[in-house]
Amino acid sequence: MNLSTQRLLGNIGLYALVAVICLFCLFPFYFAIVTSLKQGTELFSTSLWPDAPTLKNYVSLFTVPEQPFGRHILNSLGVSFLVVVASLLLGVTASYALGRIQFKGRGLLLLTVLAVSMFPQVAVLSGMFELMQAIGFYNHWWGLTLPYMIFTLPFTVWVLTTFVRDLPKELEEAAIMDGCTPWGIITKVFLPVMWPALVTTGLLAFIAAWNEFLFALTFVLSNADRTVPVSISLISGADKYEIPWGKIMAASVLVTLPLIALVLIFQRKIVGGLTSGAVKG
Repeated sequence: MNLSTQRLLGNIGLYALVAVICLFCLFPFYFAIVTSLKQGTELFSTSLWPDAPTLKNYVSLFTVPEQPFGRHILNSLGVSFLVVVASLLLGVTASYALGRIQFKGRGLLLLTVLAVSMFPQVAVLSGMFELMQAIGFYNHWWGLTLPYMIFTLPFTVWVLTTFVRDLPKELEEAAIMDGCTPWGIITKVFLPVMWPALVTTGLLAFIAAWNEFLFALTFVLSNADRTVPVSISLISGADKYEIPWGKIMAASVLVTLPLIALVLIFQRKIVGGLTSGAVKG
């Protein structure tokens, strides 16, 4: 077997493996779309496309007054946006201090930040419940910003600190010679080259806040202030014996679309954050 044949077989094997992985990852989403277009007994068929596709499941999500799914989507968008803004603002300033300023105990502080992100949500649930009630954040969708920061802020700080630490010292030294304050260095020097890292960490924070379930279920009881993960779990059928798989799948498809859109919009920034350095030349 010559070298060209070996390369051809290797490429065929690689593309076949990629195809299998793509099929494995995308088929559940495709099946959810197909199921969301079915109704009645057709929901229990194993066909890969409905005989009579319908959008009634999607329409019913927004026409049931007892389950204001549209309002819940807006709540999730709002709290996810607040979490991203707060995480990036605090993460950028903390990463500058941890990545560029030498002080005693910096390594221990970084390890503590990383350890906090490993805490299970149940471990802080009772304490966070008391805090939410004490400061008046309980039973408000925007109040979920505080508990969500427990798991979004640590990895934001950790990732941005690693990025800031690797930035050339010449950038900071030149800014100091020009009379820049620490805040000026952050906003005018570091931020322009940190956009790929900011987009990557911001997207991860958005996904974590968008998909969170336990805190949203515990800290929000008002139907109007619920987020979409809790809303989907509470979708009910015509009676207590019916599981409305069509509506559940339709809701799952709808809440996945914003995440797909964000990845497609910022994919170049995400790739840039993984492949390019801070400066060139």
